[in-house]
Amino acid sequence: MKLKNIMKCRVLSITELPQASITVLLCISLTANGQQSAPQQKAKDKLSVATSVEVNGYVGGKFDASYNNRILAQDVKRLVEPFTVRDEHSCWQGEFWGKWFTSAALAYQYNPSPMLHAKLKSAAEGLMATQTPDGYIGNYAPESRLKAWDIWGRKYSMLGLIAYYDITKDKKALEAATRGADFLIRELGEQHANIVQMGNHRGMAASSVLEPICQLYNRTGNQKYLAFAEEIVRQWETPEGPQLISRAAVPVGKRFPKPEKSWYGWEQGQKAYEMMSCYEGLLELYRITGKEAYKTAAEQTWQSITESEINIAGSGSAMEAWFSGKEKQTMPIAHYQETCVTVTWIKFNQQLLRLTGEAKYADAIEQTFYNALLGAMRPDGSDWAKYTPLAGQRLEGSEQCGMGLNCCNASGPRGLFTIPHTSVMQSVQGISLNFYIDGTYRLHTPGNQTIGVVQKTDYPRSGKIEIMLELPKDEQMEIALRIPAWSSSSIVSVNGMTTEKVTPGDYLRLTRNWKNDDRISVELEMKGKVHRMGNQPEYVAVTRGPVLLTRDERLGNPALEAILAPVLNEDGTVDVTCRETSDANMWMLFSADFIPESYTEQGAKPVTVHFCDYASAGNTINGFPFFRVWMPQLYNPSN
Repeated sequence: MKLKNIMKCRVLSITELPQASITVLLCISLTANGQQSAPQQKAKDKLSVATSVEVNGYVGGKFDASYNNRILAQDVKRLVEPFTVRDEHSCWQGEFWGKWFTSAALAYQYNPSPMLHAKLKSAAEGLMATQTPDGYIGNYAPESRLKAWDIWGRKYSMLGLIAYYDITKDKKALEAATRGADFLIRELGEQHANIVQMGNHRGMAASSVLEPICQLYNRTGNQKYLAFAEEIVRQWETPEGPQLISRAAVPVGKRFPKPEKSWYGWEQGQKAYEMMSCYEGLLELYRITGKEAYKTAAEQTWQSITESEINIAGSGSAMEAWFSGKEKQTMPIAHYQETCVTVTWIKFNQQLLRLTGEAKYADAIEQTFYNALLGAMRPDGSDWAKYTPLAGQRLEGSEQCGMGLNCCNASGPRGLFTIPHTSVMQSVQGISLNFYIDGTYRLHTPGNQTIGVVQKTDYPRSGKIEIMLELPKDEQMEIALRIPAWSSSSIVSVNGMTTEKVTPGDYLRLTRNWKNDDRISVELEMKGKVHRMGNQPEYVAVTRGPVLLTRDERLGNPALEAILAPVLNEDGTVDVTCRETSDANMWMLFSADFIPESYTEQGAKPVTVHFCDYASAGNTINGFPFFRVWMPQLYNPSN
């Protein structure tokens, strides 16, 4: 029996939307059985995730370590407890359940084990049991609701419940999320409250609820959620709002004056994590509406963050805010490079990569993943650093809100587990290889076959990647290979035949009739690139491929404070050798020749200097070795 569409219209009262000044007419499309039809998105993603992924090697070991020692090790009852007490007035305990749960949901997508499924079920049912009759899921006392971090915490509860619904199709989870959203909308309306004046950071923390509101619209078709989403964006552009669209072309560290009262209060309009969270929601709204201004604002902000904030390790922020930090990265910086910022930068880039298919977003993710993100993770995956400097020590963060962990412990795996299903993705044209990580990736071809893409590589230790296709029958399609922007000379061959026109910073698109056992070979240039910053003094740093080389006191002399100048080739690169290491806490060991400071007339001879990868620098199970990325150079007035 075919279901007949019925159009039902109703007028929402001012208690159902925060716009008390207007009456909104909503038409809700319903089917004859009472279920709302799924809405059609006006802007579709260019790329979609793989069906299943199995990752090997060093990176696979990191996924396993986080899965076993952080995700499965979490006591979920402790995360639920604040929702049963509901006596908070200012702290952010409400975020921890949702951050852990969304991390765990991504981990489950990667490895759907019965043990994790049971843990997700226990956590979801435990949270849903705390929902009050009016729909509230949160940890705030009634007199403090809508204030401080209350709506922020509700956002994470919604995100987690929606993720659980997507995994299990348990309608109770979706109903709990919708009841929570309905209560928020009703509560704002009853109090005639603007969401951008609630909570901290010019309303960015509270209004980042835009993301799950858009997700609820996509899963229910309820126009009330779309109207609320548009109302949030309208309020952004009021004088009290963060003006995330009209100020998108303004550098993110300069959008508002420096806070006079509280760095972490409502005045702070540069808060990095919350800002990017809002843009994630805006991109979800763009998919629904197709309004180009939303996408343009996100892209302009991405460009601003890239040009003015992101450092050589792929992250940024100080004291959790944007501060025009890219040009300051050689300095000692307080509370530098928060892991929550690192994670959200990866997630923001993944949103843009899915949407546009542009290589620059994959380049950005790769830089951050191999450096800032893995550098924040404890070697055994059990813990995450809250801040990770470019010089000094990787120190443990403090416990927050009496929860036994902090925001970055909960959030770190959210960045980590975006990587498996982003590495190889599918498109209307075929397959897109975004990251070269040893493993097997299964996807659907344009002809709806299941294709296996098998990567054999030790990348980024070397630049050699072998790719083999498992394809039931021949098919004409495109296989796109990302050529990193840093690889100025790359060689790609198909079944032994070398291809031409390999362009750095773009995808090499190979369209042909692909067969089972077809093989693609990729060899990326892995020269040591020298980066320079500053004038008095000048500093240098070295990268090899996507990996940032770092000096570590475990590697011995010369001392970290020694003045060392790289021995350059004619093209300005340095010769870097990748070596084996016996240190269990060190992934990669490198050596290169440098000229030490000398006061003899003829100068000193080069010496061999050892480096490790940034992720391993100062990162051990026991102890906190000192390390350094940027190396000061001698000032020479004759140059």
